[in-house]
Amino acid sequence: MRKKWYGLALSILLVCGMALSGCGSGSSSTKVKVGEVTRSIFYAPQYVAIEKGFFKEEGLDVELQTTFGGDKTMTALLSGAIDIALVGSETAIYVYQQGTDDPVINFGQLTQTDGTFLMARDLQGDFNWDMLKGSIFLGQRKGGMPQMAGEFTLNKKGINPRTDLELIQNIDFANIASAFASGTGQYVQLFEPQASIFEKEGKGKVVASFGVESGHLPYTVFMTKQSYIGKNKGTVQKFTNALYKAQQWVDSHSAEEIAEAIIPYFKDTDRDIVVSSVKRYKEQGTYASDPILDEEEWENLLNVMDQAGELKERVAPDKIVDNSFAENAKLSGK
Repeated sequence: MRKKWYGLALSILLVCGMALSGCGSGSSSTKVKVGEVTRSIFYAPQYVAIEKGFFKEEGLDVELQTTFGGDKTMTALLSGAIDIALVGSETAIYVYQQGTDDPVINFGQLTQTDGTFLMARDLQGDFNWDMLKGSIFLGQRKGGMPQMAGEFTLNKKGINPRTDLELIQNIDFANIASAFASGTGQYVQLFEPQASIFEKEGKGKVVASFGVESGHLPYTVFMTKQSYIGKNKGTVQKFTNALYKAQQWVDSHSAEEIAEAIIPYFKDTDRDIVVSSVKRYKEQGTYASDPILDEEEWENLLNVMDQAGELKERVAPDKIVDNSFAENAKLSGK
């Protein structure tokens, strides 16, 4: 009787051990809360990293939430509501300028150009930038990278955004497209897929790219608090490894294949629009092929912010940029 009991107990232990080993990868995964500043095709590599299982391969369980706006995203990060933020590098500079014992560190670049396009409501003939003079221009929020990159481009084209046109920038980001659709402005600065949607609906025509005109800069970056990195270096490295895998995948696949991967995040958007948006971003080199923030891009960012009057002092990259995780990801990914 005792032998039977021992045999039964041993069998139970073996079954439990097999069950635990089979579930080991799931139970040992590390949860990472990520806040994206908005839901956008502009961030395609992030969704690829999730959908293709690159984060899971690194043992990470990424919980993605949309935090709607740079200020709200940074507030969520500083308060601990999220672990990692996907937002413009200018937000980390704003935090640094205010003074802090726990600065926000940029560790993984996702996009390397502005993501907005100039759309004209009624274009007569070929476009040239002088057409904006005397016009009503529906821009983006003051102090945000889209607006600063837009003004940087206008100045480069010999247009003073304060005196040569009527600049509207008091409309919430979420309502800019609807304001233009209802008749506000002769020109508007829009992200994809809204630009492609309006073209398809005949509401306007894309005539220029602010991403092309303003040059390369660390436009959207994964960042976190220095204290988080101090306690979770392994997690940040794994996160960056997955990001690099996704960037390489995007770099080597077609717009159609990328659209197929990210379409679950844009269920209300026509598939052809997703494809055309991805294609437009790929053609202008918007998606960074690796997570490294290089010094030339950083200096361009500072120039854009300085011209917009949003920079108190030029912040050296080594103050709030850590490329070590990106460099390690590239080495391990070879």
